[in-house]
Amino acid sequence: MWSKTYTTTTNKVNARQMWQLLSDVNNWHTWDEGIEYAQMSGAFAQGNFFTLKPKGAPKVKIRLIEIIENRKFVDLTRFPLARMYGEHLLEETAQGLKITTTMKVEGLLGFLWRKLVAEDIAAVLPHETEKQIEIASGLPA
Repeated sequence: MWSKTYTTTTNKVNARQMWQLLSDVNNWHTWDEGIEYAQMSGAFAQGNFFTLKPKGAPKVKIRLIEIIENRKFVDLTRFPLARMYGEHLLEETAQGLKITTTMKVEGLLGFLWRKLVAEDIAAVLPHETEKQIEIASGLPA
């Protein structure tokens, strides 16, 4: 299994503001420069799916496998002989909001999907997180 984590702490936003941004899948393109679109027709709830279309790549179907409102969500992307998990944590601390994103890839062909997909996602986590904070700071607290 391969795993990469990025964590930052900020006083610019709170968990509710970040949750509003992250749970609005249809507007992910406003902070994720690597996608053409993300589309979800149902609620941001455990068991539901959304479609994500990366730039220059085929669209993928992603399932929400764990949701704790204003705290955590985990998504799952299935690839041939591999699975990729995105774990997104929001934790209020004395120093501010701690935002942690972990990408994990496992499975027989995990090494391939790590190289094709996950490493690129992990590489832009610092930039994407800063963009998320910037946009979320304008949402109602």
